[in-house]
Amino acid sequence: MSIKTLNQYIDHTQLASNTKFSDIKRICNEAILYNFYAVCIPSYYINEAKKLLSHSHVKICTVIGFPLGNTPTAVKTFEAKQAIEDGADEIDMVLNIGLLKSGKLLEATQDIKSVKNAIGNHVLKVIIEISELTDTEIVQACNICLEANADFIKTSTGFSKGNATINAVKLIKKTVKNNAKIKASGGIRDYNTALDFIKAGANRIGTSSGVAIITNKENTTHNY
Repeated sequence: MSIKTLNQYIDHTQLASNTKFSDIKRICNEAILYNFYAVCIPSYYINEAKKLLSHSHVKICTVIGFPLGNTPTAVKTFEAKQAIEDGADEIDMVLNIGLLKSGKLLEATQDIKSVKNAIGNHVLKVIIEISELTDTEIVQACNICLEANADFIKTSTGFSKGNATINAVKLIKKTVKNNAKIKASGGIRDYNTALDFIKAGANRIGTSSGVAIITNKENTTHNY
């Protein structure tokens, strides 16, 4: 795969709690320079990113119910609607893992459906946080996402005890087939690792190491 092709897999990410306006300016400028598919940022900064990216094709992605996923559905729905109104193109929401583990699958499904209904045709990615799930629960989570018409299954927030794994991406792909896309995120910091995840079935890579991946240089600054 060429570098020119790989760059369109990357959601260039800045989600740390200490994110500053200068960080948003940096990643937006990097996304334009390297022609990344999107930036993934906290919702507070959408308006700033929209201005910075106004003359580019780079999309704006933000996170909802992040990073734990256990806020009420009404809160997630409000967050998502507000983000779209502010200019977000895509929403990455966190699955309510507690509902899944409690066997409340209908409630977990409705949580996702409510957000999807609120954002209409905009892309919805559901973060299932694979490090918190067994393989059986990963399959359950995937089926919930399909039932709720999610566009992507996303592996991880990058803020839990584990990151994306090749085995999990393969399991997700086996479960969803071509009925949803896959975003691998967390711990993907170099060119070869990104390629491995794409070969395993990932359609998008969430990383704060986008520049390092594209330039094939070590990233010593960012850890997402």
